Amino acid sequence: MSKTGAYEYDAVVVGAGPNGLAAAITVAQAGCKTLLIEAKETIGGGMRTAELTLPGFRHDICSAIHPLGVASPFLRSLPLADYGLEWIQPPLSFGHPLEDGTAVWLHPSITETAAQLGEDGHAYTRFMQPLVDEWEKIEKAVLGPLPISPHLLALARFGLAALQPATFLAKRLFKGERGRALFAGLAGHSIQPLDHPLTSAFAIVEGILGHSAGWPLARGGSQAIADALGAYFQSLGGEIVTGKLVQSLKELPTRRLTLLDITPRQLLVLAGNALPPRYRRQMEGYRYGPGVFKIDYALSEPIPWQAGELAQTATVHVGGSLEEIAAAEKAVWRGEHSQKPFVLLAQQSLFDASRAPQAKHTAWAYCHVPNGSTQDMTGAIEGQIERFAPGFRDCILERSTLACAELQAYNPNYIGGDINGGVQDWRQTWTRPTPSLTPYATPIPGVYLCSSSTPPGGGVHGMCGYHAAKAALKTL
Repeated sequence: MSKTGAYEYDAVVVGAGPNGLAAAITVAQAGCKTLLIEAKETIGGGMRTAELTLPGFRHDICSAIHPLGVASPFLRSLPLADYGLEWIQPPLSFGHPLEDGTAVWLHPSITETAAQLGEDGHAYTRFMQPLVDEWEKIEKAVLGPLPISPHLLALARFGLAALQPATFLAKRLFKGERGRALFAGLAGHSIQPLDHPLTSAFAIVEGILGHSAGWPLARGGSQAIADALGAYFQSLGGEIVTGKLVQSLKELPTRRLTLLDITPRQLLVLAGNALPPRYRRQMEGYRYGPGVFKIDYALSEPIPWQAGELAQTATVHVGGSLEEIAAAEKAVWRGEHSQKPFVLLAQQSLFDASRAPQAKHTAWAYCHVPNGSTQDMTGAIEGQIERFAPGFRDCILERSTLACAELQAYNPNYIGGDINGGVQDWRQTWTRPTPSLTPYATPIPGVYLCSSSTPPGGGVHGMCGYHAAKAALKTL
């Protein structure tokens, strides 16, 4: 029951990305009178869809494929299907083209995935099967503020592998190029050099989800996820205000709780002198990671992959071998631009006809670049795609590009083009934004961070917002 008293609201949430929406829903479910404020004209943050190229071509501006969305303990607890959300599951979770014209892929079945790895099939099964079987025992530790679980053996099995650098673990597990390349593509989601500790964690979690939950897309675009969350929030009595940029906490209506779906840099601005010097220094020292260069394509036909199996997946990792992907990601970390970047590509229109006019298609692609990069990576990205899909350039009707500054203008949380809310390495995974048992709380009473700059970090899962809201509700 609402206990606003002399306050206008029990809770005000700033920022309507996945975590802001999750925080707003969580406090509204507790009976709090809640206001959600978004600077843009539409809610969604990284979950927006728009016609960026030609009329009738609908493109996901940031997030496109959602293994964490369908697997999130918070999101799957909500009746989002009742509010229009429909997940589409392609036959293959993802594919990865190789230099010889073939591809390696991840099938929901571990057995079928292992069968195309040749001599490494048995090693893949022996490694992945126990992790997939035990995922329910460890998911709360992986997707929570602290890696704690009563299932110690399962968590230890995961943790001992997850702590290792991806290059080391891939070479230890697999003898052949196919298995190593598959693992490298998964590890590339860490946005770090693959010889860094903890990069295996990203590969393992993404692989587990590919087998246990799939790598789906939302029918109609990622905006459908945001719209369903927003509609459910409003069904709980929540209020949404869009087109309002908050520049100071003093601008907000009177409230008992404030939840901020922003990164540390924005908190410094909004809070002003209200932050103690020590905490302010910690926020100033928060580290942001590499940015991305993004391209959306309107296509005359599907991408002409040499490997026909890639028509069975919405997600393609374009980068070649383990060594090539590792070299590309290390170059970015050194502040360089790889001429053969690791490209993450989505081809949603193969499975969702609403994305393009009849017989036409869309593609979504990005590569990692140094934070704040101004370099145009169009040629490098298209060179990589053309390498495995000769004739791709002939299919392009129109393209739309977003460099780091444009991505930050689209979403202020993408500092320097960093879509992950900050580096997520061993120094800044469970200590984001500061080392604390309650990392969501700020020194300002009643004010909490709920963005991907808090645990468990980036991705469309809403768990940062959920955990922040639960921490905030305890104070009531």
